[in-house]
Amino acid sequence: MGYTPGTAPEPVTILTTEVSEELMPLSDVRAEYKLFNNVRFYPDDKTIEIGGVAFAVKPIIFRQIKDAEEVALFICTAGQEIGERSRRSMKEGDLLRGYIYDVIGSEVVESAADRMQEALKAEVATHGKKITNRFSPGYCGWDVAEQHKLFSFFRDNFCGITLTESALMNPVKSVSGIIGIGKGVSYAPYQCHLCEDKNCLYRSRKTRV
Repeated sequence: MGYTPGTAPEPVTILTTEVSEELMPLSDVRAEYKLFNNVRFYPDDKTIEIGGVAFAVKPIIFRQIKDAEEVALFICTAGQEIGERSRRSMKEGDLLRGYIYDVIGSEVVESAADRMQEALKAEVATHGKKITNRFSPGYCGWDVAEQHKLFSFFRDNFCGITLTESALMNPVKSVSGIIGIGKGVSYAPYQCHLCEDKNCLYRSRKTRV
């Protein structure tokens, strides 16, 4: 929320605790991934082909994944309810509560993605493999419109996420992306200095509370 540890004013901490406890019973947080080993890498145009579908992931992401033996595509959501409560609070004029809902929604979906990634890491480790960071359309130059290609691999869509024509996800608090898998890949801290996206969620998680 922009505060360093211990500096948030009491009304904010009280309301954050209240909203967090209110959201605890929600059970619509979901995540899923699918593994693909029919992957080709094209260094000239920094493209990854998965099952005959080409993703123009651009240089930063391509560099991190190009040594993978297979990849995982994933989708993940915090569900509809958090976003709806945020919008309702905003509409009723309670902007702070609405903002706190929004921030918690972002953290919930990222935490769910973290757990999904840890589960994937444990699964591939049994085969002596490692994983890369996860990368999402819209970051590091990867066109967000390619989410339509990504979602084409999730016909059953356990998470229930839909896309608008402009490739925005509904529920809003959702993430999707790709993870590289193999013996020659590695997980590294997000190299924010290499990316021009100043509003990236991962950048803010590194520098703010």
